[in-house]
Amino acid sequence: MIYVGCCGFSISRRRYYNTFNVVELQETFYDLPNPERLRGLKSEAPANFVFTMKCWQAVTHPLDSPTWRKSRFIPNTSLRDRYGFLRPTKEVFESWELTIEAAKTLNAKAIIVQTPPSFSYNEDNYRNAFNFFSAVSSSNFIIGWEPRGTWLENQEKITELVGKFRNLVHVVDPLKQKPSPHKDVSYFRLHGLGGEVNYRYKYNDNDLKKLCTVVEKLTRECSEIYVMFNNVYMAQDALRFKQNCYVNHL
Repeated sequence: MIYVGCCGFSISRRRYYNTFNVVELQETFYDLPNPERLRGLKSEAPANFVFTMKCWQAVTHPLDSPTWRKSRFIPNTSLRDRYGFLRPTKEVFESWELTIEAAKTLNAKAIIVQTPPSFSYNEDNYRNAFNFFSAVSSSNFIIGWEPRGTWLENQEKITELVGKFRNLVHVVDPLKQKPSPHKDVSYFRLHGLGGEVNYRYKYNDNDLKKLCTVVEKLTRECSEIYVMFNNVYMAQDALRFKQNCYVNHL
């Protein structure tokens, strides 16, 4: 099955539900997940509509990260060394449990754990990542890990770590790199070309043809493929991809 959509509702929800079959919620990253709000989203969506969601940033981002500026709730700053970076702390695992409860409310298919560039590759962070994913890998959700920063210069370590856990998948932009190792599920996030992220990039026809080629090959190997656009033109680009590249797989 191929799921195509956007990272967030970039158009009205009514129109979105009639256009795409999946959304990746971003609000669960910035703020403490709100169960009432999530129940409302789940109830209004079509029965076969799929939700995925980003993990709350208290798990991945320390309290001095600029991403916290968008949050309406910030944990006690006296505990700043106990949040983020997949640390083996009570606070991180409590934040993960809140993320899990949100995912259950949505009946989400996947939880995306996006670590910041400041969570660079080193022995301590590898150990934290290994211990964290060891503890949470028993969950019934696909866990997508999108490492950034110097992890991208240490692909063999990503492959080694992701290969240890059945339901952990390596989240990539397939126009920049391949996920490693291969899993039965592929999860792609497209942030624009020309740098690690380039949100103002508009995908051209040639880009979408290349993306189509990647997805076509994977349909013979994967049971589920998620193609999630995360740029300014995400709704337009996702729709163009959907209409022109994989219509035969709907």
